[in-house]
Amino acid sequence: MSYPRLATLRAYAVHFYTALGLAAALLAIIAAAEGRARDVFIFLGIALWIDSTDGMLARGWEVVVWTPRFDGRKLDDITDYLTYTFIPIFFAWRFELVTGPWLVVLPIVLMASAYGFCHKAAKTDDGYFTGFPSYWNIAVFYMYVLRGRPEVNALVLLALAVMVFIPIKYIYPSRTPVWRRLNLTMTALWFVAYCIITLQLERPAPTIVYLSLLYPIYYGVASFYLHFRPQLDACRHAARVRGH
Repeated sequence: MSYPRLATLRAYAVHFYTALGLAAALLAIIAAAEGRARDVFIFLGIALWIDSTDGMLARGWEVVVWTPRFDGRKLDDITDYLTYTFIPIFFAWRFELVTGPWLVVLPIVLMASAYGFCHKAAKTDDGYFTGFPSYWNIAVFYMYVLRGRPEVNALVLLALAVMVFIPIKYIYPSRTPVWRRLNLTMTALWFVAYCIITLQLERPAPTIVYLSLLYPIYYGVASFYLHFRPQLDACRHAARVRGH
């Protein structure tokens, strides 16, 4: 087989790999409808793994070059909207993480996330997300594990929905150049914890749950620090100038 044909076949294999996230999405929503919470998070975890690894394959095997008529990013966005947003929000309804009049928050989240996915500057050229990057799957995961009250869960979801529209830059673990090795290591350790917690879902070990929360805290603090660092550096420089 000639190299161009092999390269094209390899590129389509990456697209197929991305599309496997849709199969995981279908299995996750079936599990949610049937009340199997653990299976939902297993399939969403599989989708999360696929999404975390297909980009590196796509860039390494130059899928844009070898499949120019196929929009892999659109396929990725469709899959991500289902697995990061729609199914987690369906899960929040199905398992009564949000109830009563607070249910109005759920369509707000869906619409806010859709805006985030359609926003052209949602991913920056220097390797960041702009606005809260629709990690609803992670938010709902902890709401279920920590057994949060419906009104508290709703307020958290609403706050995150508002943050979609605030143009703060968030770490994109596989692309953000600053602290990239640390970011990837922290992400990998968190994913291991996620798998352990999911397997123990109804009675997870509290130590693992609380240790796993260090990653979302790190992610938020690091993202805010990197976003505001230029202003902080400017303030420090101005203070040094005044000191002289």
